[in-house]
Amino acid sequence: MKLGTENRNKLIASIVLMGIAILLLGRMVFTSGAPAPVNAEVAASARADRLVPRNRTRKLKAGKTSMAPGSIDPSLRTDWLKVSEDRKYAGSGRNIFLAQVEIPQPVAPPIPDKVPVAQGPPPPPPINLKFYGFASEPGEPKRIFLSQGEDVFIAAEGDIVDRRYKILRITPTQVEIEDVLNNNRQSIPLTQG
Repeated sequence: MKLGTENRNKLIASIVLMGIAILLLGRMVFTSGAPAPVNAEVAASARADRLVPRNRTRKLKAGKTSMAPGSIDPSLRTDWLKVSEDRKYAGSGRNIFLAQVEIPQPVAPPIPDKVPVAQGPPPPPPINLKFYGFASEPGEPKRIFLSQGEDVFIAAEGDIVDRRYKILRITPTQVEIEDVLNNNRQSIPLTQG
C-alpha cells in the first residue's frame, strides 16, 4: 500500500499549504469584528480618538462648549425644536385627519331650449314568430310549428306560445296571433321561409 510519500516535493508543498490554511483560519476565528485601518491617516485619527477624554467637549469663551469632531452631542437643541414648532401646516385645504369624504355640490343640468312634444304612445312591438311547418294529422285539430330565433313551438288554436302569444285562428293561408301583454293582433302568412 502506498501512502503518497514517494514524491518528496509534493509532500513538502502540501504541508506548507496546510499550515498557511490553518493560520488563516485561526486568524479569522480569533480576531475581533472591527476592520483594520486602511491607511496611516485613519490609524492616526483612531489613536487620537482614544486620547480624547470621555467628555469630548472643549470649553470656549463665555461658557459655551464645542464638540470634538466625530462625537455625538447628547444635549437638547432647543433652537431646532423652536423651528419645528413654529412651522404651520398649509396644505391644500383638505383635512387629512377627517375620515369623511366631502361630497361635491351637484351641478344643475342645462335647461334645453326646446321641450319635446309628446306624440302619443309608442306602437306595440311586432310579433316575431315565423311559420315553420304543419304538425297535424287527419282527424286531429290543426297544429303548426312556429319558430322564434332558435326556439320551435307546436301550437293549436287557443294555445299560448312562449307565455305571451295566443293562437287565435289557423286558416289555410295565415295564422292570426294576439300578443297578450300588449293587446296587439297580427297575422302571419303560412309560407315556408
